[in-house]
Amino acid sequence: MATIHVARAGANLGSFSLDEIREGLRTGRFLPTDLAWQTGMTDWRPLSEVAAAAAAPGAGGTTPPPQITPPVASGATATAAPGTGLPWEHRQQLGLVKAFFDTVILVLSKPAEAFGIMKTEGGLVEPLIYAVIGGTAAKIVATLIFLPLHAIGFMANRDSGAIGMFSTGFGLILGLILWPVWCAIGMFIGSGLIHLSLMLLGSAKKPFETTYRVVCFAFGSTYLLSVIPVCGAFAAGIYNLVLDCMGIARTHEIDTGKAVMAVLLPCLVCCAIAGVFGLLIGGSLVSIFSHVK
Repeated sequence: MATIHVARAGANLGSFSLDEIREGLRTGRFLPTDLAWQTGMTDWRPLSEVAAAAAAPGAGGTTPPPQITPPVASGATATAAPGTGLPWEHRQQLGLVKAFFDTVILVLSKPAEAFGIMKTEGGLVEPLIYAVIGGTAAKIVATLIFLPLHAIGFMANRDSGAIGMFSTGFGLILGLILWPVWCAIGMFIGSGLIHLSLMLLGSAKKPFETTYRVVCFAFGSTYLLSVIPVCGAFAAGIYNLVLDCMGIARTHEIDTGKAVMAVLLPCLVCCAIAGVFGLLIGGSLVSIFSHVK
């Protein structure tokens, strides 16, 4: 019986029968993004493709598999072929919890590789669920950490807005209901503004769905950093912007400078509008008080 060689991160995991491969994908022993090779193939391919093809050629060839090429340090070459999908997109095989945390680790530690294998299309629901789970889980954990400290007066003036919603039993329930809704709305608004910027810059090489998927996977992963006391929220916000820029550049196949402009342009416009309104309101108040005197 022909065997299939399996490799991960540049290391050969061994050779297995097609039945063992299918069972391993079902149980999570193997990842769909693992590399596979069998006699008759010219190069390593994603394991999910080889298993789906189910083309185990004649009994056991003796040709050795080609050398495994590990990803370069910069992450420019992903271990899996482009578009094969993040672990989250294979959660039916991996299981919900494993697929979620595998995706978080991959996006945070190897963002270039992650956005390289992310499917640029495939629906809006899957990435939205990921973003809502990551955002809501982080909010719950952060609340459980900060609420007792807030109650005894430690850091009482910090995160008051974030904690206030959760300061009572009713507020906790209301917050748990509203926060996922806010996350969902934020994903659509944020990705919409970034994609509009890409269109204005003439850099929208892929549809809105691609931008939306980048924003969702970046937010669902980085927001978990907000549970770190003191600097977590700041670190999460900064790294989220970094991942947005990297993901937009990789998926839309544009240079990093244009991606940074597309991501930051909505922020700059909002700041400019807020500044104008601030000046107008400040001027009105000064005029009112001057007349009162």
